[in-house]
Amino acid sequence: MSKKDISKSIVIFEDFSVRRKWVEEEEKWYFAIVDVVAILSESKDPAGYIKDMRRRDEGLSKGWGQIATPLKVETKGGPQKVNCANVEGIFRIIQSIPSKKAEPFKIWLSKVGYERLQETANPELAVNRARENWRKMGAPEKWIEQRMRGQEIRNKLTDYWQVSGVKPGLEYAKLTDIIHKEWSGLTTGQHKSLKKLDKENLRDTMTEAELVFTALAELSTTRIAKKDEAKGYSENAVSAKKGGGIAKGAREQLEKATGEKVVSDENYLAGGEVNKKLE
Repeated sequence: MSKKDISKSIVIFEDFSVRRKWVEEEEKWYFAIVDVVAILSESKDPAGYIKDMRRRDEGLSKGWGQIATPLKVETKGGPQKVNCANVEGIFRIIQSIPSKKAEPFKIWLSKVGYERLQETANPELAVNRARENWRKMGAPEKWIEQRMRGQEIRNKLTDYWQVSGVKPGLEYAKLTDIIHKEWSGLTTGQHKSLKKLDKENLRDTMTEAELVFTALAELSTTRIAKKDEAKGYSENAVSAKKGGGIAKGAREQLEKATGEKVVSDENYLAGGEVNKKLE
């Protein structure tokens, strides 16, 4: 792992390192809980402090499964799987730690996730920021509107996952892979490899057709999951396979009628060619 990548995975509060992980499916930073607790509690045994904290705070303990998400976090010593929480989860943990550093840490955390916090209060900021970023990448308005419609559909799906007991992070990623592989024949990782992507967001490189079928698969998954009242990962995995299958059937029909493959190896926004292709 490059020094540049490590630096992105570690942020500094005063003289203390806080490991973090970007979860692409949610577009959120997750922070290592043990690092935060170590800073605020000043305990030599932060893991033990967390156990005591959960015993003291019944509400925190009951909601721990929704707050703590095991993620592999990159460090100088290599990837480590630790419990992490997003900004909102960290704020909840801070409430349970009497510390003189609590307020300075809140301010620091707000700065680290500034855009995300602002967008929570004013979602229009997120929409405008995304639209402007895609314009800078060379995307025409037609593609941008399709991308945004797809993101809205995706958000409705993850909203359902959240209330139905699916854990953010790994389980979201696994369900996304089920849907994607079912409709396209490739996992998201395989699709990124096909397009020769590194850190880019797969959806930001999709053709208009790929965006349409991804949206159809996720829309179908959401409706099926709601109809079946799917709970937890396993039941939502069944819905994901069904939803992806609907889009697969539509893709195969289109490919048969046109003789053209929907899944593409193009990085659609690279090289400025997108403007010519979507005119």
